[in-house]
Parts: sequence; C-alpha cells; structure tokens
Amino acid sequence: MLVSESWLRELVNPKLSTQELAHQITMAGLEVEAIEPAAPEFSGVVTGLVLATEKHPDAEKLKVCSVDIGADEPSAIVCGAPNVRAGLTVAVATVGARLPGGIKIRKAKLRGVVSYGMICSSRELGLGDEHDGILELTEHEIGVDFRKAYELDDQVIEIGLTPNRGDCLGMYGVARDVAALNKTKFVAPRAAAVRATVSDTISTHLDAPEYCARYSGRVIRNIRTDAQTPVWMVERLRRAGIRAIHPVVDITNYVMIESGKPMHGFDLATMKGDVRVRLAEDGEKLTLLDGREITLANDLLVIADNSGARALGGIMGGIDSGVSDDTTDVFFESAYFDPLNIAGKARRFGLHTDASHRFERGVDPDLCVDSIERATQLLLDICGGEPGPVVTKEIADNLPTPAQIALSQDHLERLIGRRYDKKEVTEIFTSLGCGTREIEGGWAVTAPGYRFDLTIAEDLIEEVVRVHGYDQVEATAAVAELGMSTASELQIDSMRMREFLVARGYFEAITYSFVDPKWHSILIPEIEPLPLANPISSDLSVMRAGLLPGLLGAVKKNLSRQKQRVRLFETGLRFIPQSDEIEQKSVIGIIATGPRYAEQWGMDKHGVGFFDVKQDVEALLAMGGSGRDVRFVADAHPVLHPGQSARVVVDGHNAGWLGVLHPQTAADVEVDGTVVYCELLEEVALAASIPTFTSLSKYPEVRRDLALIVPEEVTIEQIMQGVRSVAPASLKDLRLFDIYRGKGIEDGAKSVALGLILQEYSRTLTEVDIDAAVAAIATHLSENLQAKIRD
Repeated sequence: MLVSESWLRELVNPKLSTQELAHQITMAGLEVEAIEPAAPEFSGVVTGLVLATEKHPDAEKLKVCSVDIGADEPSAIVCGAPNVRAGLTVAVATVGARLPGGIKIRKAKLRGVVSYGMICSSRELGLGDEHDGILELTEHEIGVDFRKAYELDDQVIEIGLTPNRGDCLGMYGVARDVAALNKTKFVAPRAAAVRATVSDTISTHLDAPEYCARYSGRVIRNIRTDAQTPVWMVERLRRAGIRAIHPVVDITNYVMIESGKPMHGFDLATMKGDVRVRLAEDGEKLTLLDGREITLANDLLVIADNSGARALGGIMGGIDSGVSDDTTDVFFESAYFDPLNIAGKARRFGLHTDASHRFERGVDPDLCVDSIERATQLLLDICGGEPGPVVTKEIADNLPTPAQIALSQDHLERLIGRRYDKKEVTEIFTSLGCGTREIEGGWAVTAPGYRFDLTIAEDLIEEVVRVHGYDQVEATAAVAELGMSTASELQIDSMRMREFLVARGYFEAITYSFVDPKWHSILIPEIEPLPLANPISSDLSVMRAGLLPGLLGAVKKNLSRQKQRVRLFETGLRFIPQSDEIEQKSVIGIIATGPRYAEQWGMDKHGVGFFDVKQDVEALLAMGGSGRDVRFVADAHPVLHPGQSARVVVDGHNAGWLGVLHPQTAADVEVDGTVVYCELLEEVALAASIPTFTSLSKYPEVRRDLALIVPEEVTIEQIMQGVRSVAPASLKDLRLFDIYRGKGIEDGAKSVALGLILQEYSRTLTEVDIDAAVAAIATHLSENLQAKIRD
C-alpha cells in the first residue's frame, strides 16, 4: 500500500515527523518498507495561464504563446505541444528554473523567436512517463509555486501489509489506525447522498448469493466526453501507484484508494437488459480489459447481462463493456464479494488486480452505497451528468455478520503479562471502530464490518498490545515452577535410542511426511496411500504409509553425491487409511548401504549385509532388557529380497520387518548396490522391562560344546528355540560359534556348533547333571529337527 503523507495528514495529522510516523505505524504492525519523495527535485516552476497562441513564423508544429505567470508582463514562450491553447492553465518553467535530470532553463531563440521559459509536460517534471502534451491544470491562482500548489513536497510511504489487514488497503483504514495510535478522533467521512435527476435504473438479479450477497448500482447519463481528470486526482493516483486512464476509471480507482472499496464503471450503451450476478457456464468466453480472452469454469462469478458475461466478478471488467472516450452514459457498480469464494480465482489466469487483492482479504459490505455516492459526486464535479437513483439488491442471509467477542481482563493481562486500565482498553477498541461494552470482568466487543480478522479474544488482545505499543510492554523476569517430570521405566527414552544409533554409526534423517505417489506404489505397494487435497507439488502429493520412501530418497541423494557408505535412521509417523479414519503410528526406520566399515587399512571391504543390520537391531531391542523374547522369522515381503527378509517378532508381537531391498525394486527407483532396511513399531521397540536383581553365583560355570548335523532347511532360530525349550534352569547362556558346510558333511546338511554355559546358584554341577542336560537336548533336537551328534 502506497500512502501519500500529505493526503494522510488531511485525514489525521499527528504532531510527528515523517520518520516518527513511519516508526510508529511500523511498531503497530503496519511495516513501513520505504519512504520516497512524491516528486523529484525541481525549482522555478510556477502556474501560468495561456492568454493567446499564434503560429510560429518559421516552424509548422510550433506555436508562440503569450503566458501570464503573475509578472508585470506576459512571457513569450515557444511550445510544440499539440494541446496548448488559449485559456489553459499550465505549469511553466521560468528562466533560471532547474528541472529533474539537471536541466536548467535559459532564454533561448527557437527558429528566430525568443522563448522565455518552457511549458512543461508531466514527464519533464518527473511526474509520469506519458508525453501526449503539456500538463493541463485545473483553474488555479496564477504565478504561484507549482510544487506548493500541488503539494509535491510530499512523501510516499510504502507499507507492507500482512494478509489479515485488508482494512488498511485504503487511506481511511490507515488514518483510523494512526488516529488510534495517537489518541485522536477519526471517523471515515460518509458521502452525502446525491439526488437523482433521472429515473433510469437497471434491474439486478443475484443468482449466486454465496458469492455475491449485495450489489448496488446507479445509472448516470449525459457525462461530458471532453472532460479530463483533474491534476490533483491524477497526482494522488500516481502516488498510490495507479496510472490515470479515463475520468470514470480514475474516479473508481480514487474511491478505492480512499475508502478501500473497489468499484467498476460500465459503458451503459453496451449493456443489454438486466444485470445478472451469476456463476459462469463451463466453456463460456470473456475478453478482459487487458485484451486477453479467457475460458471460464462454473466456479467463477461473472457480472452478466442478457448478452452474456460482461466482467469477472471481483477481479476485472470485460473489454466490451469498458468506458471509452465516446462514453456518455455510465453504470456504476459496487458489490460485496465473499472472500473465500473469490480467493485464488485471479491467480488461475495469472492475474493479481487491485480489486482481487482487496476482495480476497475482505471488504466492508456496508461501503457499497457510500462508494457509489462518493463516485457519483466526483463524476458530476468533473464530467457533469444526470444521476439516477441508487438501486441495491441483497440477500441478507448470505451477508457476513459482525463477530461478537467476549474478552476477560484476566485473559488479557495473563497473556500480555501486564495490567491494563479498563477504560484505556475500552478507548482502544472504540478508536478502532469496534462496538464496545464493558461487562463484569471484561468487555463485550462487536467487530466492525471492515475487520474480517477480528474473530476471537486473542485477536482483540493483539489490538490492545499493538495500539498501546509493543515497546511499552515492560520486560519482566519469567517465573516458572520447576517440577520433576515422570519417566516410565517401561519405556526407553527416544533420545537415548537416537544417541544409541548415532553411536553405532548412523545419522538421523528427517524427511517429509508426504511422498511421491510413484515411489510409494513401488516401495509400499500393499497400501493405498492417502492423497493430499492441496499438495505443495505433484511429487509430494500422498501421505507416507512407511518411512522407506523418504529414507531411500535420502540414500539416493547421498549416493549421487559420491557418499559411498550411508547409514541413516528416522523416527516418524506413518499414515494408513482405514475406512473413515487414519491410523497414525510412530515407527523407527533404519537403512544402510555401502561398505560394512568406514575405509580403514585394517578392515575388510565387504559390503553391508542382512546380518550387519540385524546385529544393530538386536542391540537396539536389547536396550529394553535381557528378558525380552526377540525372534527374526523368515517371511516374504513384496519389496524385500526372497530369503533375505524376516518379520521381527518381540514377545510374540509383530514389531516390523528387516531385509535386503529386492534388486528389481532397487532398479525401479534407480538405486545401485545392496540396501538393507528395517522398520519397527516405536512402541514395541522402545518397550522395556523393569530390572530385577539376581545375585552372582559363587559356584563355577561349566561349558559343554555340542556339534550337530542338521538338514539345510533347519534354521538356527529353530535350533536355539529347541535347546531352550528342554534345557534345565542351570543353562545361563547359549552361544553359536560355528556353522560348517563342506568336506565330511553330506549334501543338503550343515554342521552347527553350540556352546552351552551351565551354572547353579546352590551347588556345584556334577558330571551326571551335565550329561543329563546335554542328553535331553540332543534327544529333543534329534526327534524334532532330525539332528545328529557330529563325531
């Protein structure tokens, strides 16, 4: 928002310098991004009146003008502008004047005629880029300093507004805030009603009240086609960043900058029948004011007549109904468009207009008639005309109702951390235009129609602190009660788990909870993911049902950057759709690829494998206590290598999967090498048992080694479980120390060597005890697993 300081001070004039004013509104949340002069430096330019013109005796396109500049005698000035004429008030650079760009005006002879100055165009004064002729001024006292006459010693303050402050997209809104900050009164001027002199009206139909619930219109006939927008209005528009186009357009833009209410002016001669505010038909065409033809969809609002769409509601008018130099009859519209239904529609066509910018943020519906009355008076003053009555059509049930908000003084003071005088808070709310009533313990506040951002008590608290001053909030030492947090002994702290994995050479990764649907279908094919309604990009458009897509993507990125050894882990949620609900569970993902060890001369260079990661997983699960029953059950998984994948079962519950990524799956996502992945439910992985004390035995432990020959298909897990199922209580440890295949072992079999560690607490074990234990184990394995004692 570009704010002319002189215009602002006409509305409210605090005793502050420009810099002090800028600092004040910045501290109140209206951030000043820049302060620029309204016009470049120039001097010696005065207002003048062209008394007479005559053709130059030696140049067809030049005229010799007699110009009254308030001196004793008129000045002779040679001018080539096509619009110079007798009776015109102009800006004259007198002899000795200095213009922008370092130009100094001297007495000069032009084709034999002496010229005592220059009649200036807006471009020569740095007031615009157009150069259609000299600057035509409204009637003004002659011979006065042009800068003072048109308040060019002004500053333009650029304010960066946040989206919630649409009320400050007009001078009245900024003035209201400045008045509140300086405890002065400001009431936005209400336009006086203009009496109708003709009875002409256009009937209006609101066919889409959820998009447009109020529409006001007025017919004005017989405006002058030769009228020009006055320089004072052109200047105010220029300082607001808007180029003057046509008096009707300039007036609607001026009203928008003044009040924040966008309007539109139609050429009445182009309108056919009634105005119908409706949704567009699919495929309907409309050519906008910028000349582009667009194809409409049925969720876009249009202003139409009997011949079709005439404007894109709340965004831009159509070229076929726009005013031109020949326009004599005008139809002014001013409507309320629902912000939610307008939002984003302009961007669909690559547009961002002043109207859409305001309507998307919310515009006071009560300004519809006021803005038309204000525009009508300006049009009559500039172009003349005969106005008809203002006709308003509305659907009251679809208009926004002012928010009713209750705020307690305790809530205010607790949130801000200081006490406020109740009367002062009431005055702040009132100065902002809120309906305010003091009640017991606080206030009952009604938000004004232009403050769409005031909906809850915290919004009011923000208004109090910003108007009173953020810098007025005293710094106080924080006071907090420190208490001991409870920590369950049945759960391992997640930070301890992270530190454990880092100590084993892994790096923690954090990936998006939404992933590429293509990768998801490859890596988690058994689950249909939940699609996002509004994804940030097409390759991040579904919620993950596991951590593998994100971690594998991180591995791929690291490999592409020549990181040969990658070990990552992540904790996060997975999202699994289940009928009308979403199951969210926290899981731990572990992934590894590359060499088993970091490069070192004394270590082998084998790649990581299934058992390397299995060892890390076993160590992780062992953090919960030695009493846990952890098994790895061979099973098939759709994306893991057959024969190198297993379900992780903890205390009889499925805790997750461990395995090597299937070569075809790795090829589908273009990842080379062996990748080992494990995913565990966090609640199972981090479960723990309460430690119990067991005294140390004072009797010696005994070791017996048992060498068995078993069929190849018998797993080590089956053997270990078989041993534990029949071993006596004196078995303290069971160790696998050798697996052998080859000479002396028949095909289809393997040799497995186990170490049995036996120890009693009450006595020394005898040979009889030991032999009985070994015999029982051997018999059980022979009967159930076809195991034979190896000679």
